[in-house]
Amino acid sequence: MAFVPPTVEQLGLYLGLDEILGDRADLLLATATALCKTVVSPLPEGAEAVVLSVAGRAYVNPQQVSYETIGPMSVQRPSGSGGLYLTKADKSALKSLAGRGGAFTVDPTPETANPWSSWPLDSGFGIGEEYEPGWGWV
Repeated sequence: MAFVPPTVEQLGLYLGLDEILGDRADLLLATATALCKTVVSPLPEGAEAVVLSVAGRAYVNPQQVSYETIGPMSVQRPSGSGGLYLTKADKSALKSLAGRGGAFTVDPTPETANPWSSWPLDSGFGIGEEYEPGWGWV
């Protein structure tokens, strides 16, 4: 299944808003999708969550307000919590969804390898001699 861009209704549900400005939400979703495509293109299935997160941040705090006081109430938001941008976690999630990034291993062992040593063994070593515990073959 391919990436399906989130809808305005999904953004409203994500933010917990009963009413949402459709034109503004459409613009933010389209821009967030384009921004995500700068990291991974085409966007993989599951990238909807990242697009919603990016658009949601911009919808609730477009001016990147970090501290606001109205009467007796004051609100402080983390710095950089508004506007349209991708966090490091967003980029990492997109790469992970696309199957890129993360750790991997490369096994340099050839297919024809077996568990036996390949060097010549001393045929007289150990066989026919006495083994003394603590001292080895004597």
